[in-house]
Amino acid sequence: MQPANTTPDWTPAGVVFDCDGLLVDTEPCWTVAETVLFARRGLSFGVPEKTRLIGSSLSDASKSLAVTFGEEGNGPSIADELLALVTAVIEAEGAAMPGARRVVDLVAQRVPVAVASNSPRRLLDVALRKGGFSRDLLITVAGDEVVHPKPAADIYLRACEQIGVTPVDAVAFEDSVTGLRAAQAAGMRTVGIPTLPHPKFPADYTVTSLTCPALATWVAGW
Repeated sequence: MQPANTTPDWTPAGVVFDCDGLLVDTEPCWTVAETVLFARRGLSFGVPEKTRLIGSSLSDASKSLAVTFGEEGNGPSIADELLALVTAVIEAEGAAMPGARRVVDLVAQRVPVAVASNSPRRLLDVALRKGGFSRDLLITVAGDEVVHPKPAADIYLRACEQIGVTPVDAVAFEDSVTGLRAAQAAGMRTVGIPTLPHPKFPADYTVTSLTCPALATWVAGW
């Protein structure tokens, strides 16, 4: 773990970005969709429910929701319902996170980059397009393109392979603990920008936002 108020003394050979809540401001969109999903069943949706779902793949989230809703075995239908809801909201409201454009540009000028997202391909493409990244981030891996999505290492291992960088020499930018676990399982260093408050976000280097001047200064020095 990087000591507080210091920047890392290491330089990665490649970077893999998460998407939802990290590059594109989709977590509020997910929250809107999840709130509607719960409301359709007469249930409220709040921080505890959000904490359990954030960073999960659609498949894993729908299995958990099926249990929560007392609809065991109905995971695929719930996944379809949630995907339709969140796609509509992201199409209407999705936008790049503050500072994301600058950080991506700084990183891409220096090392190979990729995106590794637990979202299914259909949704990942929508999010990157709405965030304005489709033309710049051409190497992407979606959650439905690996056998085991985050928190397993598969998605990050594939992304590192595609940019030709050994995981131990790469860094992952993540906003969720689920994503951090996946990157760490792959052997990568991690930069954390937590979406939800977390007293001990377990990244190697944590900042509050991609707009953090220290982050930009660090990347510019690679």
